[in-house]
Amino acid sequence: MDAPAGTKRFLSLKVNHYITFLSVLGTLSFLWNIRWTMPVNPEWVVLYSMVGSILLLDHFMFRLPPENNSQSMDSALYLACLFTFGLNMTLYVLVLSAALSPFYKRLEWWKHVVNFACYSLMITSAYHVFRLSGGAVGSFQTEAVYSYVAALLSYFIVNVLALGLYYYLSVKDQFFQIIRGMFRESLAAYVSTLLLSLMLTVMFQTNFYFSLFLFLGICVLLSATFKQLFVLYQEVSDKATKDQRTGLYNHGYFEELLEKELARAKASDMTFSVAILDLDNFKKYNDSFGHLQGDKLLEFFGKLLLEECDRNEYIVARYGGEEFTVLLPQRGEREAFAFVNALRKKANDSYFEGVEILAHGCLSFSAGVAEYRKEIHDKSQLLDKADQAMYFAKAQGKNLVHIYNEQSIIQKTFDIEKDIQEIEQQLKIFLSKDIYTFQHSKRVFSYAVDFCNYLPLTDPEKKTLILGALFHDIGKLEVPRSILQKKEKLTAEEWEAVKKHVLWGKEIVSAIDKYKELLPLIELHHERVDGKGYPYGLKGEEIPKLARILCVIDSFDAMTTERPYQQTKTFDEAIRELQVCSGKQFDPVYVESFIKMIHGKYLFKLNEAAAAKEAT
Repeated sequence: MDAPAGTKRFLSLKVNHYITFLSVLGTLSFLWNIRWTMPVNPEWVVLYSMVGSILLLDHFMFRLPPENNSQSMDSALYLACLFTFGLNMTLYVLVLSAALSPFYKRLEWWKHVVNFACYSLMITSAYHVFRLSGGAVGSFQTEAVYSYVAALLSYFIVNVLALGLYYYLSVKDQFFQIIRGMFRESLAAYVSTLLLSLMLTVMFQTNFYFSLFLFLGICVLLSATFKQLFVLYQEVSDKATKDQRTGLYNHGYFEELLEKELARAKASDMTFSVAILDLDNFKKYNDSFGHLQGDKLLEFFGKLLLEECDRNEYIVARYGGEEFTVLLPQRGEREAFAFVNALRKKANDSYFEGVEILAHGCLSFSAGVAEYRKEIHDKSQLLDKADQAMYFAKAQGKNLVHIYNEQSIIQKTFDIEKDIQEIEQQLKIFLSKDIYTFQHSKRVFSYAVDFCNYLPLTDPEKKTLILGALFHDIGKLEVPRSILQKKEKLTAEEWEAVKKHVLWGKEIVSAIDKYKELLPLIELHHERVDGKGYPYGLKGEEIPKLARILCVIDSFDAMTTERPYQQTKTFDEAIRELQVCSGKQFDPVYVESFIKMIHGKYLFKLNEAAAAKEAT
């Protein structure tokens, strides 16, 4: 029962308690069921033959794609032994195999203990289920085939639950998701195990030693065949996932891993951090010594990164050019900073030919670190924050590591007035296609400007909200004009097309690098806190804060302005609707603040206008 990759350094107290509990339970199960009676002469030969076969199968394990999975056929032998010779003989085989395995299988001692405990639980549970369901030890009984199936199911379920709980406590994914994944991935292997164990049980009745020899021969040949297949797979996989220059993961595969880590963090209370590293003055080195020597420097630096990250079980990739990324699972920003800063110092002390001509007289890099937060919805947001922090480190003189905060944005900030003008120019396309969307975007923008004064937002958050409000419906450029301008109620198909505008908007704005911070608002402003929104059905704090705020503003304007397919509400009616839907569609905190803003800045103006109209 090996710990999953990337977790053994992070075993929590709960995992240690679980390992201890499982080890004690498995050992007690073994001691409760073993009968310490000495085998007679023929049984000794069977025992040694089975133990030797188990050790041989452990040595020739099947290595299977895609993730270096290993499959041993020892379970088929254990079950065949159980069905043919009974529980006592099988437990003798288990304990002798477990006692010998540390001499050839280099694992931490506790893994040997846990493996023994797991097998003990699986074997004893399978035996008792086999007997209780009517199975009898000895020759194969066709009429009791369901007993063999029940035994295997018990063996399988105990194994999956034991491993599943370990993975759950180690990496804190959702438990049932882990169990479903293990059932899906292991079902074929366990069905094969059942068939092989039944085949061996039948064959053992005719000629035990010859049957064992045939089985081992087939397994060894299959292992060699699968080994060749795995080598070919690994070569193809490396070309798809590795950077050929440095041997590190490439940009695309790193983002896949980051996506998985982000999903895991969203489903648990765990965090992680990302760092972006950029070699300082690399262009100068390239210009001075040529691209071939520059490539050698990249290889040297990549090897240094890989050694340090592998030692700590972090994931490192070449992100492009002289930029590198590091994914630090279960590490907060301060721990990530400490690691990357120590890495920076090691790089400074690692000599490579020619680096003395660089500004710092040594190999150096600037780095930015960003920690996952609940309001981060997309991997690009996290990478952008790390990138901003890295640019800030460069602006401070290079050869520094900086943790993302508001100060990081100073180096990549832009004039909001200029950006408003730029976005308005793009929105004017709506004037010819759908003037309502243009006017709606302008009104939502105005509400957002005013609403910022009623919210405890930072200046960067205010800027993002204001620009996001102006840009939020840009995806409707892709919606057919016939739908946007339709007077009647939309059909179900037409409504589905309208709902896609959030995804189309994300695609449009993704192409504009400076507006990446706006993507969550554009994509998620139709999500609801009760999980009934679109496009993903996120709920509560799964929805970024600014998207929840924009949802209130957008909905209020939609209710209070004339639209072809719904009746216009007065401000008072819209306020009541916000209150009714508070906690369902809208975040109650922002509903309350928005209503205060409407009362303070808009209703008195409407009342004054109505009074003036009556006076005339």
